[in-house]
Amino acid sequence: MARTRNPRHGTLQFWPRKRARRPYARIRHFPASKEAKAQGFAGYKAGMTHIIVVDNRPNSMTKGEELFLPVTIIECPALKIAAMRFYKQNTNGLFVSGEVWTKTDKELKRKSYIPKKEHMDKLAEFESKADDYADIRLLVYTQPKLTGIGKKKPEFFELGIGGSVEDKLKYAKEKLGREIKINDVFKEGEQVDIFAVSKGKGFQGPVKRFGISLKQHKTEKGIRGVGNVGSWTGPRSWTVAHAGQMGYHSRMERNKSIIKINDNPSEINPKGGFLHYGFVKSQYLLIKGSLPGSMKRLIRFVPATRKHRHAIVAPSIEYVSLESKQSI
Repeated sequence: MARTRNPRHGTLQFWPRKRARRPYARIRHFPASKEAKAQGFAGYKAGMTHIIVVDNRPNSMTKGEELFLPVTIIECPALKIAAMRFYKQNTNGLFVSGEVWTKTDKELKRKSYIPKKEHMDKLAEFESKADDYADIRLLVYTQPKLTGIGKKKPEFFELGIGGSVEDKLKYAKEKLGREIKINDVFKEGEQVDIFAVSKGKGFQGPVKRFGISLKQHKTEKGIRGVGNVGSWTGPRSWTVAHAGQMGYHSRMERNKSIIKINDNPSEINPKGGFLHYGFVKSQYLLIKGSLPGSMKRLIRFVPATRKHRHAIVAPSIEYVSLESKQSI
């Protein structure tokens, strides 16, 4: 009888395999853009469903036919802009030179220290030195109170801005203290790169973590045998499959297609609501395929930096499954 082989899995590209510092990802680089607008957004993962669309790809063998697509629903309440952040550059890279804050919601105090006074009087000083700055970004926070996840404490993070420094300054000044919505940043059919923290699975052994084979039941001295020929391949070696943290890692996935952006939750809410989430109450988007992370976890996305060559047009949706996800 042939023996089933299960090659070792678990890429060595990610190291060290340890827990993320916080439940939402950090973005280290925002793609360059000539258009002056926010270069990213964020939303809460509600769940998955399936839709039927008409294939509108010009060179597809199934052009004009109906296709079954799995989609992820992300609820995207508007983001609020709390401050502008000015960056200068030296030989070591960018560093924060100053910030201009405006009035914020009281919920933000649950997350971070915020200045007691506004800094709008300092804005003229920063405007006069606009040529000295290498970059200007926004400090924004989410509004989970607009969702049904039972949470008040917002997430707080940076967003890049497209355009020249002058364009960034003008855009940031105009939007400071206001809200930005998902359709102000993205449109249907656009490709995005998503950043999320994967679902945590705790401390796991090498069989589950790396897929190594168990020895035959008549073998002696251990049942796993990952291999060890000395101290240099012992527990300190990161290439040897050992037990450790599995999941709750910060990950990025490229070129996810936005199928639909809508502000009518009744068109997507299933009977009984989404499992472990409830009902979507504000703006949402449908993204093709699955995304890392558990329900209610914040997922961040930016315009794709390695887009597919052919432009993608948002397909027409013929059917959205609203059947219960809870066997109701």
